[in-house]
Amino acid sequence: MKVLRLGAVIQVTGLARSTIYKLISTGDFPPPVPITRRSVGWIESEVSAWIRTRVALRDATSTTCAVCGRKGNGN
Repeated sequence: MKVLRLGAVIQVTGLARSTIYKLISTGDFPPPVPITRRSVGWIESEVSAWIRTRVALRDATSTTCAVCGRKGNGN
């Protein structure tokens, strides 16, 4: 099991620090685990699962363009 520090979570998700903590507060992102009294980290597999869920949601709501055959969000 690998623990990611905040910088790595930011890098892998592309989210800002404030967005990560906002998503945590709404229950929409995995919460951190305490490493020491003053540091936390995220379980890599939980962050990866969150990303896979986001991709699955995108794919479930995507449509295929009749002209070019590319997937899009219907906009």
